[in-house]
Amino acid sequence: MAGEHNEHEHQLPLDELMKIRRAKLDELNELGINPYGEKFERTHLAQEIIDNFDQLAESETKIAGRIMTMRTHGKASFAHIADVSGRIQIYIRINQVGEEKYELFKKLDIGDIIAIRGRIFRTKRGEISVEVYDFALMAKSLRPLPDKWHGLKDVEIRYRQRYLDLIVNPDVRKVFETRSRIIQAMRDYLLERGFLEVETPMLNVIAGGANARPFITHHNALDMDLYLRIAPELYLKRLLVGGFEKVFEIGKNFRNEGISTKHNPEFTAVEIYQAYADAEDMMKLTEDLFAYVAEKVLGTTEIQFGEHTISLAPPWPRLPMLEAVKQYAGVDLTGVDAEEARRLARSKGLDIEPNASYANVLEELFDEFVEPNLIQPVFITDHPVEVSPLAKRRKDNPQLTERFEPVIVTWEMANGFSELNDPIDQAQRFRDQAAQRESGDEEAHMMDEDYVTALEYGMPPAGGLGIGIDRMVMLFTNSQSIRDVILFPHMRPRTKADSQE
Repeated sequence: MAGEHNEHEHQLPLDELMKIRRAKLDELNELGINPYGEKFERTHLAQEIIDNFDQLAESETKIAGRIMTMRTHGKASFAHIADVSGRIQIYIRINQVGEEKYELFKKLDIGDIIAIRGRIFRTKRGEISVEVYDFALMAKSLRPLPDKWHGLKDVEIRYRQRYLDLIVNPDVRKVFETRSRIIQAMRDYLLERGFLEVETPMLNVIAGGANARPFITHHNALDMDLYLRIAPELYLKRLLVGGFEKVFEIGKNFRNEGISTKHNPEFTAVEIYQAYADAEDMMKLTEDLFAYVAEKVLGTTEIQFGEHTISLAPPWPRLPMLEAVKQYAGVDLTGVDAEEARRLARSKGLDIEPNASYANVLEELFDEFVEPNLIQPVFITDHPVEVSPLAKRRKDNPQLTERFEPVIVTWEMANGFSELNDPIDQAQRFRDQAAQRESGDEEAHMMDEDYVTALEYGMPPAGGLGIGIDRMVMLFTNSQSIRDVILFPHMRPRTKADSQE
């Protein structure tokens, strides 16, 4: 079996390295050694041994992991193996395992996965280690790992080959461990407060629950088009009609829109609905939930994001959308019509469409002048009815709704409101949205006759809330791109030129 010097691997072309490793695989098979092992019962993880060394010293252990470093010498060698918990050094010598086994070990490669039986001890240099009594190959690595990540500096490749990212970059793994804990803490918070977790359809006859462009697919047996769900909202509110009073769902939503550092076409959200509640109740739930999850996962409500220290401790301030635009853009749209709103926005240098609605102008001003200034948590309230087709109108101003969006570090983190439960008003808003679709707005809400029918049976007044989990994870892990918190983000297909390594 040809020897291979792992420390010099990166100096050889990839095809040469793979030929060398394939030759080793063939020789292992010829020797009757299974290069892809069987079940192995471990007794400890690497970090467990390190954390409990005083109790475990000199005892026997069984561990398994991937070889990450190797230093082979004459009659004794060192290596580090990594498992899910971390890394630990192993020490193997010819006098302990025998000449045949030792020669086999020297021919292993960085990246190979091995199982070990050995003794826990501390070296003369003070490093906690495992002396190998015996070992077995669990999986032969036919491709070399990147040399200290030199081979995967390109973030595109990191996202495409996330498995490599996870192998060589422990900080990346920690992000996804934190993500799991965030979702679990969120679930615990809601279950402890009497919410019922439910599941609703991913394939919808009507793209409803939010204003967004849907993905369309086709059901062959029924010979009909279906939509990947934009949001589960209308199904969850049907459950309120049916008698459930506190429900939530954690799952995927799909929107056929652009990709950016804050947007992925497939994303994870939690939607929460509570009967006999309103927008104010849901704002309190939002700030309480964020603080609860931060305490559970990070141990504090003071978190660092970029150069900012963010305080998630309730209460968060409430700021009406019109007031925010007046404060940050110097434009007061209170009581003006759409034409005057367009004129005022253009006077601030915005490129406004000739027929842009009052609500669209307000949103443009908000996005341009307000949002970039919102770092600490704040609820932006009182959104226009035209862009809030499922929210209840304000009693004192029916052109505005009891809707809120919490903004943190300039990002919209969630959306919530007092739910519209008037079937006549809801039907008219659906018709207004349908007219917008006919005029070319692909994101306008579709008419959902069955949902209106459900409302006609009577839905209790309710508060609703949707939180983007991916953005929440970005905030909690100080991640600047949504791709850093999604294990396998959507990427453009690689060209032939890209795939030549």
